[in-house]
Amino acid sequence: MRGDDGVGLWLAEWAERRFADQPGVRVIADHQWTPELAEDVAHAQSVLFIDCSLDAEPGSIHLSPVEPAAAGQGIDTHHQNAAELLALANELYHSLPSNPQLLTIGAGSIEFGEAFSAAVSAALPEACRLIEETILQMLSAPPPDPAN
Repeated sequence: MRGDDGVGLWLAEWAERRFADQPGVRVIADHQWTPELAEDVAHAQSVLFIDCSLDAEPGSIHLSPVEPAAAGQGIDTHHQNAAELLALANELYHSLPSNPQLLTIGAGSIEFGEAFSAAVSAALPEACRLIEETILQMLSAPPPDPAN
């Protein structure tokens, strides 16, 4: 309902359809990342976070590793970012996924409405390609060694 802010949900729904036949893929789509997601993050082998970014050029796509937030930053009980979710997963469950990634798309408009901006609409095919490539790489990675 807030324009480009819904791109993460749209891409998650796309990924859910694309990987519906892959038992190793679980998609969790929500309007906000809340602390309750930390348990799912902690128990995942790999995680790909997807979100829009208000700080990036509209339609720009960035895929990068994400590290847990520094300890002692406090917990927002309403909304978390990817780094905070990783820190919470580690703090509460003493576990982190291997190589967590964050894919962001620069938002052009977060005004009320259901349509994406032209820049975000144009970026969707490339974002889908990157998501597919990243998930396939994650699926092909060997599981972590429990002895380490």
